[in-house]
Amino acid sequence: MYETSQDQAKRWVEDAIAHIKAVGKRIALAEFSNPRGRFVRDQFYIYVLSPTGTMLAHGVNERFVGEDFTEVRDSHGKPFIKEILEVANTKGSGWVDYRWYHPRRKRVFPKIAYCQKYEDFIICSAVYNDEEE
Repeated sequence: MYETSQDQAKRWVEDAIAHIKAVGKRIALAEFSNPRGRFVRDQFYIYVLSPTGTMLAHGVNERFVGEDFTEVRDSHGKPFIKEILEVANTKGSGWVDYRWYHPRRKRVFPKIAYCQKYEDFIICSAVYNDEEE
């Protein structure tokens, strides 16, 4: 069976939760923030938010760790982090779409994030939809 990019993003989150269970929160957060680690490949990476919006780990920009992301908006002004927090905190998991700059394509594309709450973490992975203009 062919795995879509969205399937891969969801699987990455599930693998990240399994990793937390296997090694503990502290080691897992360090691995999620390692840009050369196992949770960063091509366009896929893990980022972890607290239930209130503080970035706890980020696979491609460790400078984000510790910052409050609740007011971050996409390129069209959508408060997508607030939506991620709402989905994860109320439903436990789900998808949030937004528009974000694609560093390789050098312009904004649609992107969709899968988020899942696990204990006091909201684990996320997102994928671009390069075909959509």
